Amino acid sequence: MNITIIGSGYVGLVAAVCFADSGNNVLCLDVNKSRIKKLSQGIIPIYEPGLEELALKNIKNKRLTFTSNIKKSVEHGDVQFICVGTPQSEDGSADINYVLSAASNIAKYMNRDKIIVNKSTVPVGSAGKVSQTIKEILEKRNLDIKYSVVSNPEFLREGTALKDFLYPDRVVIGSSDKSSTKVMKDLYKKFIKNSKSFIAMDPISAELTKYAANSLLACRISFINEIANLSELIGADIEEVKRGIGSDSRIGNSFLNAGCGYGGSCFPKDVAALQKLSKDQAGMDLKIIKAATDVNNNQKNILFKKISKRFSGRLKNKSIAIWGLSFKPNTDDMREAPSIDLITKLISKGASINAYDPEATKEAKRVFKGLPIKYKNNKNDCLEGADALVIVTEWDDFKDIDIEKIMNLMNNPIIFDGRNIINSTSINGTQIEYHPIGKPIIA
Repeated sequence: MNITIIGSGYVGLVAAVCFADSGNNVLCLDVNKSRIKKLSQGIIPIYEPGLEELALKNIKNKRLTFTSNIKKSVEHGDVQFICVGTPQSEDGSADINYVLSAASNIAKYMNRDKIIVNKSTVPVGSAGKVSQTIKEILEKRNLDIKYSVVSNPEFLREGTALKDFLYPDRVVIGSSDKSSTKVMKDLYKKFIKNSKSFIAMDPISAELTKYAANSLLACRISFINEIANLSELIGADIEEVKRGIGSDSRIGNSFLNAGCGYGGSCFPKDVAALQKLSKDQAGMDLKIIKAATDVNNNQKNILFKKISKRFSGRLKNKSIAIWGLSFKPNTDDMREAPSIDLITKLISKGASINAYDPEATKEAKRVFKGLPIKYKNNKNDCLEGADALVIVTEWDDFKDIDIEKIMNLMNNPIIFDGRNIINSTSINGTQIEYHPIGKPIIA
């Protein structure tokens, strides 16, 4: 099948590579000519495990090509996937101007039947707006061309995006056209191992499904973080509590890891967008969703509070080692990352920062431009002369600590574990002072 992917960002690039690898002829459009040139050369602008290798394979096989020519991209694909950004507006709503612009371009150049797929995360009702945009332009062109607009929300997790696309838990399709639904089912049949995993519904329900799914996961994270904070105050261990409640088959263990708050490109933006559309379109205040956001905003400050308390507020000239800058492991994405609030506050109090992240250093230099941060080449370089070590991102490399290096390199062997990734039994009997989230301090 000939497929056009509009947008070479995170969602678009992963979709393009995976569809090409399943045997389709995929053309990926982006108006950024410099980006397209690099992609055509096999230079992948984002870090995602396995993505570069799979992209190079399909570029070599000529199943995956790139262009900045809009007319060419519209002519190519029988199915046009819109995978452009929907940035958060000041009022919290999702801005769909890029989506509507993509729809306008399709309508401007289309000369045969098309299926237009909204894969961008869009507010409820966006499929209707895309359809109306295309209809108005075709009427101006005096053309009677059949088209349908399908909602196909993405459920990719950064760090495991290829696995999520190639082996999905479910594929949600929102369509009011049976023939388009069948085309989408055929397109995804190589990825779906269970027919029940293909879920067809109306476009509005599909759009809401995306926001509801991410908001529910955000609620689980905020819930366990509140229970973790309570655990600290009353002397419980959040890991034991999690083990107890997670063993319930109705609950499970997913998204019940206590820590220093969630970030990324999806949860904060999608939760805010759901709150906004609920108020605007239904006059309804989503109280649980609002509480999840409030809890998360407070949780992002938990590490700073712990550090400040430990040093009695005297952070000036304290050397703090930071392990982890990205919002989660296996990505270089720093959008809404807890490290941003933490480092900014520490520097404002006069602390000096040594930071290391396996993949996000380049992005961190952009995010923290102008701030006096020393970026290190490895985790142990960060420790030299440090008064405290703070673990912010749960990279696998950080789970095993070298006690001897900590004792020899740090001024004070104090660890603040923002993700509870260190096995506390390895700390027992040492001179290391350990401050986890929701668990007893080891001192």
